[in-house]
Amino acid sequence: MTDNLDKARTVLVLGATGGIGSAVARGLSQRGWKVRALNRNVAKAAQKAPAYEWIAGDAMKRLDVRAAAEGVELIVHAVNPPGYRNWGKLVLPMLDNTIAAAKAEGARILLPGTIYNFGPDAFPALTEDSPQHPHTDKGIIRKEMELRLKAASEGGVGVIILRAGDFFGPDAANNWFSQGLVKPGKPLSAISYPGRKGIAHQWAYLPDVAETMIRLVERATDLPAFAVYHMRGFIDDDGTKMISAIRRVAGQQRIPVRAFPWWLVTLTSPFVPLFRELRKMRYLWRKPLQMPNDKLLTLLGEEPHTPIDEAVAKTLKSLACLPQATGHIGADEALAPATMAVSS
Repeated sequence: MTDNLDKARTVLVLGATGGIGSAVARGLSQRGWKVRALNRNVAKAAQKAPAYEWIAGDAMKRLDVRAAAEGVELIVHAVNPPGYRNWGKLVLPMLDNTIAAAKAEGARILLPGTIYNFGPDAFPALTEDSPQHPHTDKGIIRKEMELRLKAASEGGVGVIILRAGDFFGPDAANNWFSQGLVKPGKPLSAISYPGRKGIAHQWAYLPDVAETMIRLVERATDLPAFAVYHMRGFIDDDGTKMISAIRRVAGQQRIPVRAFPWWLVTLTSPFVPLFRELRKMRYLWRKPLQMPNDKLLTLLGEEPHTPIDEAVAKTLKSLACLPQATGHIGADEALAPATMAVSS
């Protein structure tokens, strides 16, 4: 292991080209961290973020992760198989490689968590200690990920997990907003909504999630070995608030709202892995859900929160769904400091 002075403020980001990974990497870099990133195609990856130290390697190969982690004090584990392909075969081995590297270096692990490891029996209010009885394959794996991280923390590895609702935002990759509510690359002509009026749903704006994760890292010395927190995010308390925000931002109050084609998801799920998993997650839209953030507020004092219209506008621009949008907004704009803080 390298000297502590050499490893100060150095982070390894796994998944630095993905939505949350890139957002956390940018935020840490802006705060003076030396960002190291592992990628199988460093030439292509470096074009998007040339300031990082890119290392050629594969998160599925333990020796690659171990070598990339030499001298770091933090590993951001934000790597996922694209399009849900081979999820069951890839996710846990990648996490095991991260845990092994963290143990060897004495590094802390930072994981973006989800709500998928909770079944409907834990609704409507999900706390950090709610029982985990997942109903989906992804949820079962997510639960196992957290169990392995808890075991690692008992062996001396510091772990921070921030769970949040459904991601949306610039470069948020696969998510309900970009693949369910709107059609990327096309001007808004209709909104497809997976839920029903009167059913609360939990959203999380990706730049706010990244900022919250970074603030937790900055308070790492105050945290227990296994630290889990929930974000409140944006709560659509009656299933109409996100629709209203999209209409306001688009300046079209009469944009029609259509029911999400669950029948098509069911019909094609045997052939499309993504649709198969979406079908299993339908309960998230049939049960009211919110995540109290009392524990997070006790630690940080506030939760980063971008006003919903601003968040939706930046998201729609990045998806080229507004007439004036010509492509993705810049990274600096996407990660601009939050202008509000939300309490519980």
